[in-house]
Amino acid sequence: MSRGAPKTPSWWFDGGPVPLPARLLAPVYAGAIALRQRLFRWGLLRKESVPVPVIVVGNLAAGGAGKTPLTLALVERLRQAGWRPGVASRGYGRADAAPRWVLPETPVEHGGDEPVLIARRAAVPVRVDRNRVAAARALVEAGCDVVVCDDGLQHYRLERDVEIEVIDGARRYGNGRMLPAGPLREPAERGRRCDFRVVNLGHGGAPVTAPGTGRAQARATPVGETGFGEWPMYLRTRNVLPLAGGRPRPLAAFSGLRVHAVAGIGNPERFFDTLRAAGIGVVPHAFADHHAYQPSDLEFGSDLPVLMTEKDAVKCAAFADDRCHAVPVDAELPAAFWVALLDRLGPPPHGS
Repeated sequence: MSRGAPKTPSWWFDGGPVPLPARLLAPVYAGAIALRQRLFRWGLLRKESVPVPVIVVGNLAAGGAGKTPLTLALVERLRQAGWRPGVASRGYGRADAAPRWVLPETPVEHGGDEPVLIARRAAVPVRVDRNRVAAARALVEAGCDVVVCDDGLQHYRLERDVEIEVIDGARRYGNGRMLPAGPLREPAERGRRCDFRVVNLGHGGAPVTAPGTGRAQARATPVGETGFGEWPMYLRTRNVLPLAGGRPRPLAAFSGLRVHAVAGIGNPERFFDTLRAAGIGVVPHAFADHHAYQPSDLEFGSDLPVLMTEKDAVKCAAFADDRCHAVPVDAELPAAFWVALLDRLGPPPHGS
């Protein structure tokens, strides 16, 4: 079942024929992107910097890839290393464009679903602003000594010290074409200029210990593997949290049960597959990414448990009943990744 789900073109990822209108529009989009990149390289469009390191987490393919779990892991590791991180975000899907600080209690319609989730989980300053340079400057003024941008790989106006591309390990770059003929916002070659390329391999697998090796061309890398120069990232499920209050439960407690699974993320199937891998019978309900939930969206005609992503839960908590549970995840990467990242940044300015 799918209500309010995005109509992602099937040819993006299944290898099907691309309709002629999409094929004709793709070169126009690609030309506009290439021109914009040249204007920044030539200095005709000006880049602006802030006096602290900036780390940008983003992706080339449209749709979710796992940026927010990685952002949460980043700010936690930075804090452990003695940094004072802050998170800058556009706050996609907000009801207005006003710049604001996002607190754990900020309504989602004002802060955006991902920034509110980060504010609740990370306990670091979070600033939303369509102007990411202004957001970064506000974080510096608030005492942050490193800025993490959740998304914004294509926002060239803000100078950055580290770029991290996140790749969906199952869908990768799809058919490798530019929008609208394919999912790419920029050519796949753009990823080679990023400092780190992280492949989200989802749930399962052994604890990661080192970067994978494989073919240099990411599009040719087999599903569920990492290529040369790519770092694997796994998502580990935390205890399932009842939204109406109560004690957390392990995901295994739902094994053998049928549940309504709710996902309004870029790739809902990733969440559904996670539940199936845990032995849970899934009745899937896919919604559009950043969907604004209403109580009627959770009326499924039965009293089965409802499991949803943590991103969806921040928007449903106000009207959720005792059927509803959030399934938080944590990103796990190799220790060598963190060593390489922190080495790139150097020591924090005030010492660890």
